[in-house]
Amino acid sequence: MTSSLDAIVIGGSAAGLSAALMLGRSRRRTLVIDSGLPRNRFAEHMHGVLGHDGTDPAELLRQGREELAAYDVKVRSGRVTRLDETEDGVSVALEDGEQITARTAIVATGLSDDLPDIPGLAERWGTSVLHCPYCHGWEVRDRRIGVLTTSPLSMHQAQLLRQWSDDVVVFTAGLGELSETDEQRLKARGITLVPSPVVEVLGEGDQVTAVRTADGQTTEVGAIFTAGELRPHDDFLSHLGLDRTDTPAGSFLAVDATGKTSSERIWAVGNVSNPMANVPISMSAGTMAGSFVNATLVGEDFDRAVAEQTEQAEPSDPVGFWQNRYAGDDRIWSGKVNAVLGDIAAGLEPGTALDLGSGEGADVVWLAKQGWRATGIDISANAIARGRDAALAAGLTEERARFVVSDLSDPSVLDRGYDLVTASFFHSPVELPRTEILRRAAALVNAGGHLLITSHAAAPSWADAAAHEHRFLDAKEELDELDLPEDDWERIVVEHRERAVTSPSGEPATLEDAVVLLRRR
Repeated sequence: MTSSLDAIVIGGSAAGLSAALMLGRSRRRTLVIDSGLPRNRFAEHMHGVLGHDGTDPAELLRQGREELAAYDVKVRSGRVTRLDETEDGVSVALEDGEQITARTAIVATGLSDDLPDIPGLAERWGTSVLHCPYCHGWEVRDRRIGVLTTSPLSMHQAQLLRQWSDDVVVFTAGLGELSETDEQRLKARGITLVPSPVVEVLGEGDQVTAVRTADGQTTEVGAIFTAGELRPHDDFLSHLGLDRTDTPAGSFLAVDATGKTSSERIWAVGNVSNPMANVPISMSAGTMAGSFVNATLVGEDFDRAVAEQTEQAEPSDPVGFWQNRYAGDDRIWSGKVNAVLGDIAAGLEPGTALDLGSGEGADVVWLAKQGWRATGIDISANAIARGRDAALAAGLTEERARFVVSDLSDPSVLDRGYDLVTASFFHSPVELPRTEILRRAAALVNAGGHLLITSHAAAPSWADAAAHEHRFLDAKEELDELDLPEDDWERIVVEHRERAVTSPSGEPATLEDAVVLLRRR
């Protein structure tokens, strides 16, 4: 199995190489797998490509490969038979049995034009049997142009070609029953209509000279425009059930503006997702996709770095762990007061309050707004900075909402008593002397004041409880763990409460909280 890459680009024509170029320039480990069968391989020249008008398509790809080599992007021959999503990326199977993994995939495999089975047609495809007036109309201008219709959509092609020649012959059998309005429309601009089906294309070498129809008539033409059935090369991922878009030209992979499919790991660009894309459009789509794949991976790289840093935090270094936890730009908590605190404190006379593990400061801000002189304490300076910002945004003075970085060893916290000490979900996945801290905090409660502890009594209902190493205490066990002198404390609340939440999958769920409220005698 080949070592994992950042990106696999499947398809080495204009769209695929453009995507790979942007990835290579972004220093991404990128591999292009190319079957060597681009859609425009039958044509000797491509047109409408600024700076490359008239260039052989093969020459454009040769130059593109040279440019990729400068950025250490590898191109290898092969055909992908299956693309699968993995836990952290994608895996592709090649025809020769090799498996290659990567974090993302860009599909740029194009499509095939399945032409009508008419003798003399397919062998002149791309030279004098053509499909795109914008790509080839100039080169056959002023010739007698035949339009071999294959579906009602060919009506559009027939009208377009009148722009390049005033001598156009439309073989109308493929249009179905032609309405009087459509017939009048075509004839109004001098277009000749031949209703008999085409049975043979005549010519010398790759040059069309005439068309024979079922009625035995021969019609001279200098070029033929037609449209085959469009067949995107996406069978190797059909089992994934990705979203598709039904178009007049057929069913194609649905993508957003960046080329991303309904998979978080797979992009699709060029004709495999856009049958109307010419070379410049395909190049642009590839460039866009390559850029956004890199941007996606950049975000993941930062997420992984933070996660790895957090995982590597020593159990004896809770400061480092919680600093990393609050190191990002995104809010971690809701910004709302914890429900139990809001319910219970609303019935207490405001005084002084201490919030243990104050985090981003929502509880402190709420208490201060209710008239308390609240102090938030947290071991993380990053968390405290967020708390201060929240208080400032709420228009609260430091006297009303104070924040301290400490593990309860700071004298400015210990030199006073509090009418309410609260700890909401004061848990830590790394070593932290929780019980010792709670006991020391209890000693700070004034006579007649309250100690409120709210904790998780069980793992979330949607989580694998067996995967949780943490032992959840029920309310009575929480009280027993504190082991406070019964003569000094009155039990007000020792119970469990359910809290309505939304699960990560968006379903309604409940959490079970253990609540302990004590009043100091």
